[in-house]
Amino acid sequence: MSDQTIPEEHPRDEDASLTASFRSGFACFVGRPNAGKSTLMNALVGTKIAIASSKPQTTRHAVRGIVNRPDAQLVVIDTPGLHRPRTLLGERLNDLVRDTWSEVDVVGVCLPSNERIGPGDTYLVSEIAKLPRRPKLVALATKSDLVKPPRMAEHLLKIASLEEELGIHWETIIPVSALTNDQVDVVVDELIALLPEGPPLYPDGEVTDEPTETRIAELIREAALEGVEDELPHSLMVTIEEMGLRADRPAERPLMDIFASMIVERDSQKGIVIGHRGQRLKEVGTAARLQIAELLGVPVHLDLRVKVVKDWQRDPKQLNRLGF
Repeated sequence: MSDQTIPEEHPRDEDASLTASFRSGFACFVGRPNAGKSTLMNALVGTKIAIASSKPQTTRHAVRGIVNRPDAQLVVIDTPGLHRPRTLLGERLNDLVRDTWSEVDVVGVCLPSNERIGPGDTYLVSEIAKLPRRPKLVALATKSDLVKPPRMAEHLLKIASLEEELGIHWETIIPVSALTNDQVDVVVDELIALLPEGPPLYPDGEVTDEPTETRIAELIREAALEGVEDELPHSLMVTIEEMGLRADRPAERPLMDIFASMIVERDSQKGIVIGHRGQRLKEVGTAARLQIAELLGVPVHLDLRVKVVKDWQRDPKQLNRLGF
C-alpha cells in the first residue's frame, strides 16, 4: 500500500515548470544579397556555419545555426537573398525563401546601415506582410560600424517609417555590427524573447544540423568565389565525391583525403577557375584546405577537379541531382 501512495505529480510538475520557463523556436534572416545575413548568423552562433562573400547569391540553401543558452535554444536560419530569378535555380531558391518565412517564429530583416533603403527592401518586407501566417518582425540595421551617428539616426527613422508605409509592425529595431560584435548579444536577447515557450529542439551543444560534407563543399566554394568575375559565382557549384581517413596512417598522425569537384557551366569558366598554369586552382585549394582542417580537427589532403556541366542552373535533372 505504501508504495502505491507515493505521489508522482511532483516530478512531473517540476518538469513542466522547467519547460515553461524555457524558450525555443526558429528565426530567419532575410534581406537583399550582401546585406550581412550570413556574417550575422555566424556571429550569433559563435562559430562559422554559413560562408560569406561580397558576391550575390552566395547562400544557396537554408543554413541552420543553433544558439544554446541555459534558458533557451534559438535556431537561426540564413536564407538565400530574394532576387529576380533568371534561371530555374533562382526560382527554386526564391521558393525556399518564401517557404522558410511561413515556418519561422521571427523574421529578422537585414537593412545595411551603409546603404539607402530602396525598392528591393520595401518589396521584400511587403512580401512578408502578405503571408497568411505572418511571423513577428525585427529590423536589423546591419553593418553599423560603417556609418557615423547622424547617418545611423537617419537610417533608423527610415526603417521606422516602413511600419506605416507597408502596414507592418516592428517588434524592435536594432543597430548591429557582426564584424565588431556590437549589439550581437542584444539581437540574441530580443529574438529569444519573441520565441514561444517549449523544450529544446536539438541536443545541447549542437551548433548546426548541416552535414559535414555540405560544410566542406561550401568552404571550397567560398574560397573559389574570392576575386572572380561576376558571372562565375552564379555558375559555380561544389560537390564532394569521396572523403575518408587515409588507411595507412598511424592513429597519432591522421590525414583526411577529400576528393571534390568544382562544377561550372562553360569551358571559359573552367579556365577562370583553374587559372594560368593551374595557379588559381592551387590558391583555392590552399585556402579551403586550411579552413577544412580547422573544421575537422585533422590535417587534410584536398584533391580538386573542375567539371563542365552545361547550363546546370536551368536543367531540372541536374538541379535535382545536386540537391536543389
